[in-house]
Amino acid sequence: MANSFLSIEKLTQRYPDGKGGEFTVFENASFGIEKGEFVCILGHSGCGKSTIMNILAGLSEPTQGVVKMDGFAVSGPSLDRGVVFQNYSLLPWLTALKNVTFGVAARFPDWTKQQVEDHSIAFLEKVGLSGDAIHRKPSQLSGGMRQRVSIARAFANEPKLLLLDEPFGALDALTRGTIQEELLKVWSGTDQTVFMITHDIDEAILLADRILLMTNGPLARVAESVEITIPRPRMRTDIVEHPNYYAIRNHLVQFLGKRSAELAGQISAPDETHSPETVRIDKTQDDAVEEQPLLQAVKT
Repeated sequence: MANSFLSIEKLTQRYPDGKGGEFTVFENASFGIEKGEFVCILGHSGCGKSTIMNILAGLSEPTQGVVKMDGFAVSGPSLDRGVVFQNYSLLPWLTALKNVTFGVAARFPDWTKQQVEDHSIAFLEKVGLSGDAIHRKPSQLSGGMRQRVSIARAFANEPKLLLLDEPFGALDALTRGTIQEELLKVWSGTDQTVFMITHDIDEAILLADRILLMTNGPLARVAESVEITIPRPRMRTDIVEHPNYYAIRNHLVQFLGKRSAELAGQISAPDETHSPETVRIDKTQDDAVEEQPLLQAVKT
């Protein structure tokens, strides 16, 4: 863990409770993320997912603990860490293209204007935006198109770590599915490391290499690290046919529906480290054959 590309070590966040005491969101959380890995984190509201995201982005300071990336402590915002928010966060007075070139020019100050523009257009095209659309301002774009711009802007800056804060939460199901697949295509062509918050179990299974599961707050912790044993490339319409899919999904539903509450609020010793338990669900072909009659009955 300490040797991981991204290392979260004994992270604790407390706030004043307004009564002279303190409110502990999470404590002594420790986990690692490898370079090029796509990790999603799941948990109920109030468990501290967004707080962890803000700390990773350098937008907040933890009460205790440290975050290290490439061996150096994270302190303050940096172009090495890109963020895509749920509400797009585009500059409303700039076109889609200029929203991307603005960041690219800052990231690569030695590039010519043409290099910056060509690079930005290439990433906009990767998320399905081209032609007249890239010259429109955010107010002239649909919600899905705005989020495509946000994703293109983040990837075009080529950060070492990309942070996604429920980026598809405000989109309809069809648009969300399309952009999820475009995100996978863009990510698969890079070595960027991704850490993503989501409330959507199926989205997490589609996108992630691993899913981190948090217990309920207060005193929340990252309790499990679930490996997604479904090979890439993945398509939404295909992964449901894989024998591991429902086994993984059922495990996640069981944790979030029951075990996250059962494990919540456990007070630890001051020097105790909460490292997640690794869970690997890999069904055999015999298991898949046994389940087939049941699945067939449901379909008919």
